[in-house]
Amino acid sequence: MNSASSRACDCCTGWRAKPAARKASRDYLRRLSSFDPSLGLRPGARIELSHFAAFGESILDKMLLWGGLFDTDSVKFNGLDLIAGQIATHRGGLLICCHLGNLELCRVLSRRQAGLKLTVLLHTKHAARFNQLLAQLDPDSQLNLMQVTELTPGAAMLLAEKISRGEFVAIAGDRIPVSANPRIAMAKFFGAMAPFPVGPYVLASLFQCPVYLIFSFRAAGGSEIHFELFRELIQLPRRSRDQALAACVADYAARLEYFCQRVPLQWFNFYDFWSAPNTDGSHAPH
Repeated sequence: MNSASSRACDCCTGWRAKPAARKASRDYLRRLSSFDPSLGLRPGARIELSHFAAFGESILDKMLLWGGLFDTDSVKFNGLDLIAGQIATHRGGLLICCHLGNLELCRVLSRRQAGLKLTVLLHTKHAARFNQLLAQLDPDSQLNLMQVTELTPGAAMLLAEKISRGEFVAIAGDRIPVSANPRIAMAKFFGAMAPFPVGPYVLASLFQCPVYLIFSFRAAGGSEIHFELFRELIQLPRRSRDQALAACVADYAARLEYFCQRVPLQWFNFYDFWSAPNTDGSHAPH
C-alpha cells in the first residue's frame, strides 16, 4: 500500500477513533438533512463513514496533485474569465476559499491562466515546509503558502504589495483563527446561527481590492473550480462597521450553503462549527 492510500485509510479509521470528529460530522449532516430533505441524506453511521471516506479521497487527490499524477486537463472552470479580467488590469484581488472539496486544485490555475500568482494564507506553522515540498514537486508552481496564525501589520503590508503587483491572496471564510478572542460575526447557516471569521472582509477593506469566492470540489463529471465576484469593493464605515461585516458574512454563508448542498459530503470542518467561541465582542479593530 502506498503512502497516499495509507493516509486515506487512516481517515476512515479516524471515523472510529475520533468521537469528536464523528459527532461534528453527525451534527453537520443532521442539520443539512433537515434543511434540505431532497438531498436524501439518511442520518446514521453509514453516511458518517461516507463523509470520512470523501475526506480520504480528497487526501488521495492532494497526493496525486503534489506528485504530478492528477489529470488536470479534466478540471472544469466556471468564472475563470473574472480572474482573467482582473489580471488584465494589472491589479490583483482577494479570494475567499473554504474547506469544501480540495483547494489544492488551485495548483492547476497557473497552468490554465497566464499571469496568475496566488498566495494561500494558512492557520499553520508548516507553510514553509509545504512551500519547499511544492517547489520540489513542481518548480513552475505559482502557488505560495503563508502562515497567518497572527497577521501582523508587516504581513498585511506584504500582502497589500502582492495585490498591488497583480497577485491574488486566498483566505478561508469558514474557519475561525485559533486565538483567545477571535473576531467573528454570526450568520444563519443551515437553519441556525453559526460564527464566521470577519478577517477576510477586514483585509479586503484595507487592500481596497475586488473580492472573489472560490469553490473547488469533485463532481459527477470530474473536478470543478468555481469563481464568483463577491464584492467590487468592501467599505467598513466606522458607525456601521459591525453591520457591514455581518452583511458580508451572511452573504458568504449563503453561498457556502449552496455549494454544500451540491456536494454535501465534501465539507471537511470536523469540529463543532455552530458553537460560538468566547469573544470580547469586538469584531475588528476600529
